[in-house]
This record gives sequence, structure tokens and C-alpha cells, in this order.
Amino acid sequence: MTSAAERPLLFLDVDGPLIPFGSPSGRPRITAADPSTPPDQGNPLLNRLDPGLGSRLIALGCRLVWATTWREEANEAVSPRIGLPRLPVVEWPDLCADEGPRGLHWKTRPLVRWAGGRPFIWVDDEISAMDRLWVDAHHPGPSLLHRVDPAEGLVEADFSTLADWLRAAAPR
Repeated sequence: MTSAAERPLLFLDVDGPLIPFGSPSGRPRITAADPSTPPDQGNPLLNRLDPGLGSRLIALGCRLVWATTWREEANEAVSPRIGLPRLPVVEWPDLCADEGPRGLHWKTRPLVRWAGGRPFIWVDDEISAMDRLWVDAHHPGPSLLHRVDPAEGLVEADFSTLADWLRAAAPR
């Protein structure tokens, strides 16, 4: 088995991938509250978290990293609700400094720096073709930039895509 440092990274956004914004029927998807989870801390969107996501993410065998504007709050409010331990958190630089090419997401360059050449997956709902082009040109290791439908959040098809990529790009 590979060590945590050798496992591919999985950069994980919260809004969209984990907290879906809706459903095809137009009604928000809300899961039943688990009495063992902390209160919603004033954020009703936390009720949309699927408590089964944590175990599915852990089963991928990646080193999970929060890549969200929730920052450390993801560990406090999201992790306990979906069964994840405390995860490392990407700290975002000052956004005013060197914005990069037009259409490049502001997270792209910091994530590539954080990865430091290691294989990685980035799960987000705002990934574009420009992000993929930039990563292909600037990251020496394998990468998968996986855009999740923000209306649905992570679904079975997404997990299949992630698992297939991991089998092909970073076999254990």
C-alpha cells in the first residue's frame, strides 16, 4: 500500500459538489438530519449534505484536501456531517496579485502549486476548458479536473469517473 504522501491528492470544493444547489425537479435535495451531527450553525444549506459522501470519498484512497472558500470551517461544519476526519485546507493567496490568463479559475494556480507535481484530482463545479489547458501546460504529473453538476452534487457517475481515472493514472 502507498503512503499518504504518495497517494494522489483529491482537492474538494464544498458548494456544488457536496452541497447541491437543486435537483432536476426544481426542488432542493435535502437529506434527513442525523441527531449525532452538530447543529446547522445558522446555515440551512448544510442539511443538503449527504452523510454517505465521506465514506465514498475515503474509499477512493486519495489524500483528501479542502479546496474551498469555506476554509477551516469545512472541517468544523462539513466533515462531521459526512464522516470525514479533519482535512488539510488549501489557503488561498491574495486574489489581486497576478490574475492569470482570461478564463482561468482563481483556484487553478494555487492548486497546482499545492500539488507540487503529485497526481491530483480537483472536484469543483466551476472548472472550465481554460483550467484544463493551463494544468496540462503547467503540471508535470497526472491530473483530473472533474466538473460536478452543481444542481446534483457528487453522484454515482462522478464516483465512477474518479475511480476509473485513479485506476488508470495512479494504480496502487
